[in-house]
Amino acid sequence: MTVCAIEPPSTDRSGEGDGVPGTGCAITADGAYAARLAPDGDSWFPERWTLDGPEPYAVPLPGHQPEEPGTQVQPMGDGRVLIHRLVEEHRHTFCLLYPTGPGTGELPLGAVECPEPGTRLTLLPPAPGGARAYALAVGPRATAVWLVAGGAFGPEQLADIPGRCSGGVWVDRTGRLLALDRELDGRTKTVVVDLERGGEVSPLLQIADGSDDRLLLADPDSGLLLISSDAPSPGQERLGWGVLGSMLPVRFPECLRVPDCSVTPFAIQPGQVLMPENCAVALRVEGPFGGWIGTWRPAERRVRHLPAPQGWLTGCGLWTRDGVLRLPYATEEVPCGVVELTAPWGEKRGPGAAGPADPVRDGTAAEALEVPRQTPVPDPPEPVTVRPVPLREAPLGRLVTK
Repeated sequence: MTVCAIEPPSTDRSGEGDGVPGTGCAITADGAYAARLAPDGDSWFPERWTLDGPEPYAVPLPGHQPEEPGTQVQPMGDGRVLIHRLVEEHRHTFCLLYPTGPGTGELPLGAVECPEPGTRLTLLPPAPGGARAYALAVGPRATAVWLVAGGAFGPEQLADIPGRCSGGVWVDRTGRLLALDRELDGRTKTVVVDLERGGEVSPLLQIADGSDDRLLLADPDSGLLLISSDAPSPGQERLGWGVLGSMLPVRFPECLRVPDCSVTPFAIQPGQVLMPENCAVALRVEGPFGGWIGTWRPAERRVRHLPAPQGWLTGCGLWTRDGVLRLPYATEEVPCGVVELTAPWGEKRGPGAAGPADPVRDGTAAEALEVPRQTPVPDPPEPVTVRPVPLREAPLGRLVTK
């Protein structure tokens, strides 16, 4: 299952930055467990959700005292919960929580010191396999990737990357290749960090020389990538899609632009091997009058808009291989629940519908030809100067085919 909690830079991420825990949660890559900070009056405590049983249920994991604002939690594949606490100005500690009858057990993992002023350390999204967890320490001039759970001797620094990095998307099924959005020399481009080759860095996205390009989501099964870039509209971020290893340009569908709203992808349907156009994508749409859910497939010409369930843990969800979107929620009546939505497939298309793709070649938007059709017809390949996903410069090609 493909899950993501990455958002574009213009969107506040679950209260980070204002010191208030958010309403979201993190889900393991296989969808078995989730973890969040749950409210208890004016305080907060960790909570683990089990999602792969007949019915979801929550296990509270309170410590000896309420958690501080800014504490992060993440589920591990074995059901334990990793907790990240800032205990001093520059000292970050990590522990694994687990239930022990009426109490909560804690296994200390060690600490990471970030003495350089302005450095911020946050957990990366759950890694495939669930046995390891990683954190990103972003300093004024460089970024470090840390292994904080699953190592042999406590936290271990795996990579030191020039520039300020953000995001974090796993682009393979082994947890080896991590995509980060690196700001360097005034531009943001996505790079891939090979965690098994000493943190070797390779370029991944290069839509246009002067564009800011970010990777929001990736599905290793199909190769589908969801991308944010200002290449088609300089100075204005747009949502687009491409395919890992493809020579075709990134496309920026007009239907993914909702007036006066932000549109953030948060989950891709897995299991669609060699069929990226058929993958269902879940979108979070936020506007002046609230938020809701959108579902979309690259092969379709429209976004289907659905109301968000009451109490939805905003920005959190996962697709099953059968195309069912599972959205966790919590209310006073149902403290641990999951709503399941099925994305429709197929629609009538006509000349008035928005085009399925506005391809960008070298940063120039091309007009889409409006032709009524029932089966999507791909655009003919055209020569391009810059490939949007230059895999010959990255270690992905030899690994994805294994």
